[in-house]
Amino acid sequence: MKLFNVKNAVNQRYREFNDGAIIVDIKREDLLHTQVSGNKLRKLKYNILAAQRLGLDTLLTYGGAFSNHIAATAAAGNICGFKTIGVIRGEELGHDLEKTLAGNKTLNAAHALGMQFKFVSRSAYRDKYEDFFQFALKKEFNSFYNIPEGGTNDLAVKGTEEILTIKDKDYYDYICVAAGTGGTAAGIINSAAPHQKVLVFSALKGDFMFDEIAQYTDRENFMVFDENRFDGYAKSSDGLIKFMNGRFRESV
Repeated sequence: MKLFNVKNAVNQRYREFNDGAIIVDIKREDLLHTQVSGNKLRKLKYNILAAQRLGLDTLLTYGGAFSNHIAATAAAGNICGFKTIGVIRGEELGHDLEKTLAGNKTLNAAHALGMQFKFVSRSAYRDKYEDFFQFALKKEFNSFYNIPEGGTNDLAVKGTEEILTIKDKDYYDYICVAAGTGGTAAGIINSAAPHQKVLVFSALKGDFMFDEIAQYTDRENFMVFDENRFDGYAKSSDGLIKFMNGRFRESV
């Protein structure tokens, strides 16, 4: 598929320390595509190819109201000729869809690309992988290709293993990556060179990230940090802003 015929991401120089003895580069995966960028494209690649091989015409996935994964799946499905369904956390968002779309750019973009929404309560959303919930989805929507929340599964990790290039493996000693579901981190860990250490920064509260990543790798070349998560996605506080400003000012 044309969507997945992408060039390698550019490594952009961010900062040099000690007269070039230490360098920090940023891999601009976000520039791979305007709508399906970065790790979302990598995670969806082999899942969409699998759906195509199975002869399915619909992708179904899960997310919150501001999920980049939801928007990316809608865009990828639209480009590749699939119908898309988003199971969205927050039953109240479906009471007035027009109002919800007017105030939510993420869902509005997904809707404009043809995604159909199923809004469910937060308690029901917690049971989304249970047999009874999956049975109800199949009864309502018939056949579809099921993609987990955040997109992480074995095929997603296969995709994220393609992030590092040969040059990346030769040139860098440390690879740093943020993690929500651990799929991108696992792929990078699997493909890193023997001398490289992968530093994983968890975006979510709790000490589960190591175990999540360990489901997809048997390597031990990584460390997980969770002290700077500031309570996870969609959270903001004076402490977070102070932390961001301090880190930014230290780096310029």
